Amino acid sequence: MPIDNNDRGAQLREYLNDAREAILWKCEGLTDAQARTPLTPTGTHVMGLLLHLAVTESQYFIACLGREVENPVIRCVVQAEDTQAAFLPPPNMTLFDAVKIYRETNVAADAVLDELELDSPAVVQWWIKHRHTTVERLLVHMIAESHRHAGHLDIVREQLDGFIGLRPSAPNIPDLTPE
Repeated sequence: MPIDNNDRGAQLREYLNDAREAILWKCEGLTDAQARTPLTPTGTHVMGLLLHLAVTESQYFIACLGREVENPVIRCVVQAEDTQAAFLPPPNMTLFDAVKIYRETNVAADAVLDELELDSPAVVQWWIKHRHTTVERLLVHMIAESHRHAGHLDIVREQLDGFIGLRPSAPNIPDLTPE
């Protein structure tokens, strides 16, 4: 169904959902070991990025909008003293678990967003600039955050097994076959 060009909320949600689709696609077909394999000097790996994104969506679209984050793993990460905890999945977490948490977070976030208008107020305690903000700014921020980390997932996944592409509905990769 086409998006109404005059519906900013629908347009923003479409961009967010495109990023979510790409993020989940980059996780498909990996083993737990692959998903935990650090591939940058800072330790970036698929499962850490996925958990970080679930925590971030929970924070912005649930907690900052005055709702209670229900997922115990996410609550534990948020309460951790380590600022990098969102990138460090618990040792017993599987990729299946991380994907499930991310999907459940998307559903919970969408339910909250469905209740609110773009100009509904939000408070982001850790922001200095724009601490008192709106749902629209949170959507824009989360779109940027999600696409940024989808790009990280592109690179990490290509390093793991050569898997490339933007998202299933638009791979956006030229034919690189030598002539």
